[in-house]
Amino acid sequence: QVQLVESGGGLVQAGGSLRLSCAASGGTFSSSTMGWFRQAPGKERELVAGISWRGSITYYADSVKGRFTISRDNTKNTIYLQMNSLKPEDTAVYYCAARGGIPRVISSPVYDYWGQGTQVTVSS
Repeated sequence: QVQLVESGGGLVQAGGSLRLSCAASGGTFSSSTMGWFRQAPGKERELVAGISWRGSITYYADSVKGRFTISRDNTKNTIYLQMNSLKPEDTAVYYCAARGGIPRVISSPVYDYWGQGTQVTVSS
């Protein structure tokens, strides 16, 4: 059973920065592509960023390109999402996700394991 625990969410003013962390346990972390999703109330869940298991390939949604950076530290079984130049439309619950070892292209929104989410609120 893969467990994912997010941290780092909070309230920030527009233009500010925030860094999310996700600690993984219970599985082979280094063999999995991992990513970040977000979901606002009444909206569908959206893939924000993904990173390959070696960290050499990344994907970003058009809405966050140039502002967000995904990274991973396999020695700590942790991935991060650095969010800069935050906008009110970035307000959402952010979820960490992982794949179960099945190869997929980096842009695929199909993931197998999910964290419980952390709230990010950006005020204007």
